[in-house]
Amino acid sequence: MPRKEINPDHEQQQYTKMTGTPIPKLVFLLSLPSIVSMIITSIYNTADAYFVSQISTAASGAVGIVLPMMALTQGIGFTYAVGAGTQVAQLLGARKVEEANQYGSSAMAIAIISGILITLFGQWQLDNLLRLFGATETILPYAKDYARWILFGAPISISQFVLNLQLRFQGKNNLSMVGLMIGGILNIILDPIFIFTFGLGIKGAAMATILSQMVSWAILYWMVRNKSILEISLRNISSRIQTYATIVGTGISSFLRQGLASIAIILLNNAARPFGDEAIAAIVIVGRVSMIMFSVIIGIGQGFQPIAGYNYGAKMYSRVREAWRVTYIAMTVLVSITGAIIFINSPSIIRAFRSDAMVVSIGSTMLRYISLSLIAQPMLTSTNMLLQTTGHIKASSFLAATRQGLFFIPLLLVLPPLFGIRGIQISQPIADVLSAIAAIPFLIYFMKNLPKVDGAEK
Repeated sequence: MPRKEINPDHEQQQYTKMTGTPIPKLVFLLSLPSIVSMIITSIYNTADAYFVSQISTAASGAVGIVLPMMALTQGIGFTYAVGAGTQVAQLLGARKVEEANQYGSSAMAIAIISGILITLFGQWQLDNLLRLFGATETILPYAKDYARWILFGAPISISQFVLNLQLRFQGKNNLSMVGLMIGGILNIILDPIFIFTFGLGIKGAAMATILSQMVSWAILYWMVRNKSILEISLRNISSRIQTYATIVGTGISSFLRQGLASIAIILLNNAARPFGDEAIAAIVIVGRVSMIMFSVIIGIGQGFQPIAGYNYGAKMYSRVREAWRVTYIAMTVLVSITGAIIFINSPSIIRAFRSDAMVVSIGSTMLRYISLSLIAQPMLTSTNMLLQTTGHIKASSFLAATRQGLFFIPLLLVLPPLFGIRGIQISQPIADVLSAIAAIPFLIYFMKNLPKVDGAEK
């Protein structure tokens, strides 16, 4: 394959856009497609839960049982994607395109290899893993049908994250949005066809997801090859251990966040198991709806990260400060609106998935608690993304661990035995507030030590 030509004018235009466009306008331009793509992704994940919930309560619970496996896979994907993407943004800001190519290509290589290993191990230990994740005897057969196919898609799923963030960290969020939207819309269309028309049941939902991800992967790969500065190719894969150590080290906070989320989901499923399949089904539905609310925050943050990375690499520190401030305000305003809408309509939302009285009662109360605590999340998310994108690995890793590891998991071990199902419902909201408070001193320290003059050495 011939070496990709680097267009100097394209590179200069991209540099000028990222370091010269007014920050509020740039945050809006990059965040909007990210928000749309995140919401679409959340909706098609929710669509899986919605259509599967029409099969039975046990089938609905099966999606939640498989969720820890999916969260861990996503965590590995985000580790490589954010680790490489952060380096790409800073290197492009410093005009080092060849080095950026090495990080992007190397991340793709280890993503595919990791996905293959996950597929092999997961298929080998499937029954044991699902029981560990909290499957009841009635849920287990559905969970096996769903998980077996989801595992086949691990190499595509993990490497898709890398392709996606290679575009986003170059500020090409609109291209990323198109790739994810096409896959998401296709998944929503295929779900009812595979599940009901073809009579494949819950395994049909998994097949639809994998097929949709393959389509998104192909589109994103074409865009990276043809519409970006980067060249993803075999010749650019690094043989230096330091390259991979940097990728993993920079992205480790994403793995901690998703890894701890996986552990939290396992504990959550096991805590809910004594209350029956209805409790597990309610938690699954709340988790999917919460994902839509949280996607607004993540979408804005993904628009902010390339801005922070580019300008930090270019030593334009005043723009880094302003970008964080605009991002935090935008996150807070949008999640306040989203949270209010979800709070008011919680019973109707849960009922749309399952009409069982117990599922609606447990789910609507839990969803309302989470919608109230959502206002705290912009502080944690924006600060964590700021620290991660600017290379403050230890601080960002610690903050990534606070929400699930430092607060939610201990609360989940203490509150349900004391308060029953109510303890399950309030654990996550309390953890959200505490983790946001924990982020404040890290933000103050970063801003205090960020050079006051653009172009100054750190």
